[in-house]
Amino acid sequence: MQPKEHPRYELTLLVTLLVIVAVSGFAPRSRIDWALENLLVLLLVGTLLAVYRRFRLSATSITLVFVFLCIHELGSHYTYSMVPYDRWCSALTGFSFDKTFGWHRNHFDRLVHLSYGLLMVFPNREVLARLTPLRGFWLFFVTVNIMLSTSAVYELVEWVGGAYLCDDTAKAFVGAQNDPWDSQKDMALAILGAFISLSLVSLRSSLFQPALPTACRKNCNQ
Repeated sequence: MQPKEHPRYELTLLVTLLVIVAVSGFAPRSRIDWALENLLVLLLVGTLLAVYRRFRLSATSITLVFVFLCIHELGSHYTYSMVPYDRWCSALTGFSFDKTFGWHRNHFDRLVHLSYGLLMVFPNREVLARLTPLRGFWLFFVTVNIMLSTSAVYELVEWVGGAYLCDDTAKAFVGAQNDPWDSQKDMALAILGAFISLSLVSLRSSLFQPALPTACRKNCNQ
């Protein structure tokens, strides 16, 4: 069953995203990196538009996709390893993540991979729930594995892309920041985010599932 239509809301999100993409493309730190990062956005949004009439995601899933892409656009403008989040936080609140936690690298890329798991797992779960008979544990298990596999595919794209780009562009696109375990940590954060979101969804379903009437429970137990 198709979810309820919200064409005006969905159009608003689409137009807002296009504006954000255009703004992020104004004097980006690396034009090539911006183009490569937005190629992925183009593929995702293009796919959603192509299947819209036959398979429309719920408003919740569309909103989560929109939020994730907004975070991604910030990284595409500055490159993931150069987003000045610590400077912004220090200027606004006087609190420095780097000084407090002793960080010596930019962790915005870690936030994006965690956000990928937290936000994009619900749309993936919705697609599986509507197109397959999977439920319960197997829906949970397969959804987590899809998040892991797609995260791994992105790391492979980074590897292949980085191998054929010039040195500075490759460093910006891959964003490893001299961490030999960068890919593994990114995938682990995506899985952690997915596990947290799915656990919350499962907990909510169990807490708010309507209770059966007493008569029905008696009949079911007989």
